[in-house]
Amino acid sequence: MKNGQQDKREMPSSPTSRSPQERQRSLAIGLLRAREAVMSHFRPILAAHDVTEQQWRVIRVLSEAGTLDASEVAEKASILAPSLTRMIRSLEERGFITKHKDKADGRRVLLRITAAGRAMVDEVMPESLKVYADIGARFGGERVEQLLDMLDELTALRLEGGTSGEE
Repeated sequence: MKNGQQDKREMPSSPTSRSPQERQRSLAIGLLRAREAVMSHFRPILAAHDVTEQQWRVIRVLSEAGTLDASEVAEKASILAPSLTRMIRSLEERGFITKHKDKADGRRVLLRITAAGRAMVDEVMPESLKVYADIGARFGGERVEQLLDMLDELTALRLEGGTSGEE
Protein backbone atom coordinates (compact mmCIF):
# COMPACT_ATOMS: atom_id res chain seq x y z
CA MET A 1 0.00 0.00 0.00
CA LYS A 2 1.22 3.47 -0.84
CA ASN A 3 -0.22 6.51 0.92
CA GLY A 4 -3.24 4.55 2.21
CA GLN A 5 -4.24 3.33 -1.27
CA GLN A 6 -4.36 -0.27 -2.35
CA ASP A 7 -2.21 -1.44 -5.20
CA LYS A 8 -4.49 -1.90 -8.24
CA ARG A 9 -3.38 -5.52 -8.55
CA GLU A 10 -4.83 -6.21 -5.09
CA MET A 11 -8.20 -4.57 -5.71
CA PRO A 12 -11.12 -6.92 -6.15
CA SER A 13 -12.60 -6.92 -9.62
CA SER A 14 -15.93 -5.21 -10.15
CA PRO A 15 -18.91 -7.34 -11.28
CA THR A 16 -18.70 -5.87 -14.78
CA SER A 17 -15.00 -6.69 -15.15
CA ARG A 18 -15.39 -10.39 -14.29
CA SER A 19 -14.80 -12.96 -16.98
CA PRO A 20 -17.75 -15.00 -18.38
CA GLN A 21 -16.49 -18.03 -16.40
CA GLU A 22 -16.64 -16.07 -13.14
CA ARG A 23 -20.21 -14.91 -13.90
CA GLN A 24 -21.26 -18.51 -14.58
CA ARG A 25 -19.76 -19.57 -11.28
CA SER A 26 -21.69 -16.78 -9.57
CA LEU A 27 -24.89 -18.02 -11.20
CA ALA A 28 -24.31 -21.51 -9.83
CA ILE A 29 -23.59 -20.17 -6.35
CA GLY A 30 -26.60 -17.86 -6.53
CA LEU A 31 -28.84 -20.76 -7.47
CA LEU A 32 -27.46 -22.84 -4.59
CA ARG A 33 -28.01 -20.00 -2.13
CA ALA A 34 -31.56 -19.52 -3.36
CA ARG A 35 -32.21 -23.26 -3.03
CA GLU A 36 -30.89 -23.22 0.53
CA ALA A 37 -33.05 -20.19 1.39
CA VAL A 38 -36.16 -21.95 0.10
CA MET A 39 -35.33 -25.36 1.55
CA SER A 40 -34.66 -23.90 5.00
CA HIS A 41 -38.44 -23.45 5.25
CA PHE A 42 -39.22 -27.03 4.17
CA ARG A 43 -36.58 -28.99 6.10
CA PRO A 44 -38.31 -28.65 9.50
CA ILE A 45 -41.58 -29.89 7.97
CA LEU A 46 -39.91 -32.91 6.40
CA ALA A 47 -37.89 -33.63 9.55
CA ALA A 48 -41.10 -33.60 11.61
CA HIS A 49 -42.40 -36.35 9.31
CA ASP A 50 -39.08 -38.24 9.37
CA VAL A 51 -38.56 -37.86 5.62
CA THR A 52 -35.43 -36.59 3.89
CA GLU A 53 -35.56 -34.03 1.09
CA GLN A 54 -34.66 -36.70 -1.46
CA GLN A 55 -37.25 -39.17 -0.13
CA TRP A 56 -39.87 -36.44 -0.27
CA ARG A 57 -39.01 -35.71 -3.91
CA VAL A 58 -39.47 -39.39 -4.79
CA ILE A 59 -42.77 -39.63 -2.91
CA ARG A 60 -44.01 -36.39 -4.44
CA VAL A 61 -43.03 -37.41 -7.99
CA LEU A 62 -44.83 -40.73 -7.60
CA SER A 63 -47.89 -39.08 -6.06
CA GLU A 64 -48.18 -36.83 -9.12
CA ALA A 65 -47.30 -39.38 -11.80
CA GLY A 66 -48.60 -42.71 -10.51
CA THR A 67 -46.37 -45.57 -11.64
CA LEU A 68 -42.97 -44.76 -13.13
CA ASP A 69 -39.84 -46.71 -13.83
CA ALA A 70 -36.86 -46.01 -11.60
CA SER A 71 -34.95 -44.04 -14.24
CA GLU A 72 -37.95 -41.74 -14.78
CA VAL A 73 -38.24 -41.17 -11.04
CA ALA A 74 -34.52 -40.39 -10.81
CA GLU A 75 -34.80 -37.83 -13.60
CA LYS A 76 -38.03 -36.18 -12.38
CA ALA A 77 -36.79 -36.05 -8.76
CA SER A 78 -33.27 -34.92 -9.75
CA ILE A 79 -31.65 -37.83 -7.95
CA LEU A 80 -28.70 -39.90 -9.14
CA ALA A 81 -29.58 -43.53 -9.89
CA PRO A 82 -27.27 -45.06 -7.22
CA SER A 83 -28.82 -42.83 -4.55
CA LEU A 84 -32.30 -43.75 -5.73
CA THR A 85 -31.51 -47.46 -5.45
CA ARG A 86 -30.74 -47.08 -1.74
CA MET A 87 -33.74 -44.81 -1.24
CA ILE A 88 -36.14 -47.26 -2.90
CA ARG A 89 -35.20 -49.89 -0.34
CA SER A 90 -35.84 -47.51 2.57
CA LEU A 91 -39.13 -46.16 1.18
CA GLU A 92 -40.32 -49.67 0.44
CA GLU A 93 -39.44 -50.86 3.96
CA ARG A 94 -41.40 -47.93 5.39
CA GLY A 95 -44.38 -48.81 3.21
CA PHE A 96 -44.43 -45.57 1.20
CA ILE A 97 -43.80 -47.15 -2.21
CA THR A 98 -43.94 -50.53 -3.91
CA LYS A 99 -41.45 -51.89 -6.41
CA HIS A 100 -42.05 -54.53 -9.04
CA LYS A 101 -40.60 -55.67 -12.36
CA ASP A 102 -42.24 -54.55 -15.56
CA LYS A 103 -44.04 -57.57 -17.10
CA ALA A 104 -43.22 -56.37 -20.62
CA ASP A 105 -39.55 -55.66 -19.86
CA GLY A 106 -38.12 -57.53 -16.89
CA ARG A 107 -35.13 -55.16 -16.75
CA ARG A 108 -37.33 -52.20 -15.80
CA VAL A 109 -38.20 -51.59 -12.15
CA LEU A 110 -41.57 -49.92 -11.70
CA LEU A 111 -42.30 -47.81 -8.65
CA ARG A 112 -45.71 -46.86 -7.30
CA ILE A 113 -46.82 -44.85 -4.29
CA THR A 114 -48.83 -46.73 -1.64
CA ALA A 115 -51.75 -45.59 0.49
CA ALA A 116 -49.25 -44.84 3.27
CA GLY A 117 -47.22 -42.73 0.83
CA ARG A 118 -50.35 -40.82 -0.20
CA ALA A 119 -51.19 -40.29 3.46
CA MET A 120 -47.72 -38.81 3.95
CA VAL A 121 -48.32 -36.43 1.05
CA ASP A 122 -51.71 -35.48 2.49
CA GLU A 123 -50.05 -34.71 5.84
CA VAL A 124 -47.14 -32.71 4.46
CA MET A 125 -48.84 -30.77 1.65
CA PRO A 126 -50.91 -28.38 3.79
CA GLU A 127 -47.77 -27.27 5.64
CA SER A 128 -45.86 -27.11 2.37
CA LEU A 129 -48.58 -24.99 0.76
CA LYS A 130 -48.37 -22.55 3.68
CA VAL A 131 -44.66 -22.11 2.96
CA TYR A 132 -45.37 -21.53 -0.73
CA ALA A 133 -48.06 -18.99 0.19
CA ASP A 134 -45.64 -17.19 2.51
CA ILE A 135 -42.95 -17.10 -0.18
CA GLY A 136 -45.52 -15.81 -2.68
CA ALA A 137 -46.68 -13.12 -0.26
CA ARG A 138 -43.13 -12.00 0.49
CA PHE A 139 -41.59 -12.34 -2.96
CA GLY A 140 -44.70 -11.75 -5.05
CA GLY A 141 -46.81 -14.44 -6.67
CA GLU A 142 -46.19 -13.12 -10.16
CA ARG A 143 -42.44 -12.96 -9.55
CA VAL A 144 -42.46 -16.56 -8.29
CA GLU A 145 -44.20 -17.63 -11.51
CA GLN A 146 -41.71 -15.64 -13.61
CA LEU A 147 -38.83 -17.21 -11.69
CA LEU A 148 -40.22 -20.70 -12.26
CA ASP A 149 -40.60 -19.96 -15.97
CA MET A 150 -37.02 -18.69 -16.16
CA LEU A 151 -35.73 -21.73 -14.28
CA ASP A 152 -37.59 -23.99 -16.73
CA GLU A 153 -35.92 -22.14 -19.61
CA LEU A 154 -32.52 -22.47 -17.94
CA THR A 155 -33.12 -26.18 -17.35
CA ALA A 156 -34.05 -26.62 -21.01
CA LEU A 157 -30.55 -25.46 -21.98
CA ARG A 158 -29.23 -28.69 -20.48
CA LEU A 159 -31.60 -30.67 -22.66
CA GLU A 160 -30.38 -28.82 -25.73
CA GLY A 161 -26.92 -30.29 -25.43
CA GLY A 162 -25.22 -28.27 -22.71
CA THR A 163 -22.29 -29.75 -20.87
CA SER A 164 -23.08 -32.03 -17.99
CA GLY A 165 -20.60 -31.11 -15.32
CA GLU A 166 -20.81 -29.95 -11.78
CA GLU A 167 -19.04 -26.88 -10.59
